[in-house]
Amino acid sequence: MEKARTFFMARFENATLALLRVMAGLLFMQHGAQKLFGALGGWRGEPGATAPLMSQAGLAGVLEVFGGLLIVLGLFTRPVAFLLSGMMAVAYFQAHAPEAFWPIQNGGELAALYCFVFLFFSARGAGPYSLDAMLEHRRRSARMDFSR
Repeated sequence: MEKARTFFMARFENATLALLRVMAGLLFMQHGAQKLFGALGGWRGEPGATAPLMSQAGLAGVLEVFGGLLIVLGLFTRPVAFLLSGMMAVAYFQAHAPEAFWPIQNGGELAALYCFVFLFFSARGAGPYSLDAMLEHRRRSARMDFSR
């Protein structure tokens, strides 16, 4: 029987999963940096402007910075990604969908993409190159040592 051929990139599955996770988290953090710190052009494009911390935009900024950081590290990835996916769904339907039906017309394609990327990570997990994987490995090792 002939061995099935696989696409050459299959061997990089774990590395590209980690790269997607890290880049999605870093890019997401930039949105929070604008809202919380007035960095990278500031909130609403006004240099140095920040969102009020006790507002919906302020909460979004906190989730974007700290949730994005946890995604980058691959720590608590599933629950954090689920929360961020929901946040982006709310952002899409609240800010973009009322403008037009199609994301390309309402400017919501980035919100929709983040929503589904984070939904993927909530289902898939962070992968082997993450703090989640390292902690799971330690838990398994401790259980094995304890059972001896």
